[in-house]
Amino acid sequence: MTFRIVIPARFGASRLPGKPLADIGGKPMVVHVRERCLESGADEVWVATDDERIAVAVQAHGGQVLMTRPDHPSGTDRLQEVAAQLDLADDDIIVNVQGDEPLIPPAVIDQVAANLAAHPGFGIATLCEPITTGTELFNPNAVKVVFDVHGRALYFSRAPIAWHRDAFADGAPGETLPEGQWWRHIGIYAYRTGLLNRYVGWSPAPLEKAESLEQLRAMYHGVPIHVAPACETVPGGVDTEADLLRMRSLIGEGQ
Repeated sequence: MTFRIVIPARFGASRLPGKPLADIGGKPMVVHVRERCLESGADEVWVATDDERIAVAVQAHGGQVLMTRPDHPSGTDRLQEVAAQLDLADDDIIVNVQGDEPLIPPAVIDQVAANLAAHPGFGIATLCEPITTGTELFNPNAVKVVFDVHGRALYFSRAPIAWHRDAFADGAPGETLPEGQWWRHIGIYAYRTGLLNRYVGWSPAPLEKAESLEQLRAMYHGVPIHVAPACETVPGGVDTEADLLRMRSLIGEGQ
């Protein structure tokens, strides 16, 4: 199996501007992400950005950068431009690793690429992990996924799915939930290039706009998405200043 990793990195994050360049242990966050990716089995690791400051920082640490347009509506669109620049074949696999996951385990990167390679009938592969508390299940920032016995995604939502009719009759459940019934989506994706080329030609789907989840555009157009539990725990990414402080502490303490 061969695959490439692309790390989309934008400077203008709404909640934490300049996030890819945030210093963690003396290095920009995006550099930490790239170093994790280099520990995987990927053939190449690219950072895709529209900002010269990010490009300079990555290249200063020996990284490969592709400059992309500034007007992409989503990370998936940016990924497709990278595939076009690299002139990849339709069957080539690209793994999208978020630039705010400096502790992502290399094993899960290999896992999601291998899952897509092993399931030729799927256009995308992604991962999930158990939800064990009512707080997380009812948190709209934690994206939930349900999937069938073959690992095919049935739906992604910010709502608490599946809805347990009896247990949730009086509202949110307590803090302890049984494992194996509810799953949080982990935002790592493996794509075939041919799917990316089709994706960017589709208009945003009604479900995608309602949930603000771009993977629903692919599902709306009938693309099967493979879902599997992650082989290792994936630490949370960096969305807020509090997340950044936590990550600095974790990396400073050797995790």
